[in-house]
Amino acid sequence: MAIAMNDLLLLSSSNVQQSFATYLLAQRKASKLSRSALAQRSTVPESTIKKFETTGQISLRQFLLLWQSLDDLARLQQLTKPASSLPSLPKSIDEVLAQ
Repeated sequence: MAIAMNDLLLLSSSNVQQSFATYLLAQRKASKLSRSALAQRSTVPESTIKKFETTGQISLRQFLLLWQSLDDLARLQQLTKPASSLPSLPKSIDEVLAQ
């Protein structure tokens, strides 16, 4: 059984945090919002937005406020639904080697 390179991708929580930060930064820019304007819209302090965009670090509550201001919160909630139809990616090197 051949394993595609994408099947070997192991994600860390830091990778995912930074992906969310990059995505919301792109959404902010596409919406032509400054950090200050987003801070007013979301109630998240501008300094927190800057820190999130550069480090990926933010509280869950503040992340949800930003997401709600830049995207559809229901879309994010869909991530909580079972992904039974999606193939399971390996969670460790042992699982990769077992394949």
